[in-house]
Amino acid sequence: MQTRGVASRYNNPEDNKMVSFSVEDKVALITGASRGIGEAIALTLADYGATCILVSRKIEPLEEVRKKIVDKGGKAEAIACNMGYLDQIKQLFEAVRSSYGRLDILVNNAATNPYFGEMLDAPEWAMDKTFEVNLKGPFYMTQYAAKLMADKGGGCVVNVASINGVRPAPFQGIYSMTKAAMISMTWAYAKELAGKNIRVNALLPGLTETKFSEAVVENDEIRNYALSQIPMGRIATPDEMAGAVLYLVSDAASYTTGTTITCDGGALA
Repeated sequence: MQTRGVASRYNNPEDNKMVSFSVEDKVALITGASRGIGEAIALTLADYGATCILVSRKIEPLEEVRKKIVDKGGKAEAIACNMGYLDQIKQLFEAVRSSYGRLDILVNNAATNPYFGEMLDAPEWAMDKTFEVNLKGPFYMTQYAAKLMADKGGGCVVNVASINGVRPAPFQGIYSMTKAAMISMTWAYAKELAGKNIRVNALLPGLTETKFSEAVVENDEIRNYALSQIPMGRIATPDEMAGAVLYLVSDAASYTTGTTITCDGGALA
């Protein structure tokens, strides 16, 4: 049944197109791409046709990921860059502009959580380091990326935040604060950049089996408590985060901006 005044896309066979998750010929930059969720995202985007610029602090583990992509017939380049240093971010984008002339996708995945403990005892260095990498870095990465994207007609940004940004986790107060700010930053950038055809969204992973989560996963008491809060009763794998990012950066999400996708096994339900 067709609603009066609203044309059905299925009335015209030419409009009945398959939804596309392809990122063929897109240039994608993924931070924190040397392992875990970042590596899974990079491998997935490469599988679907993107040329991936892999970024992390150390070049050696990045080269291993690059080799995985190339061995499968994909395209990738590894560049070392510390998200805590604005001069390195600036140099990174100078290199991207020089080599590719454009950027279609940015995934702000790099993060740190150097302090695991009560906020009352948190030292100043922990606050500075966590905000530097988790918030200041992605803010300027998005700023530089958006200017490059706008020059070429648009693009997509995905910020890998956390469910901790919605519901702070025990002993992860500072980290949770930065992820809450990242969600807010996502909304703010989405509104500001929509007119430039740049979509900005966030992924909110739940507890995921990575090196980053070792402090939680390897502590039986904390692990058991965390599992008790997850209706699906298990910890996620990095691969289970990649599909959501693929959706957000593909044409399948062409009308999606300023939103968050939660992949947490039901923890926030």
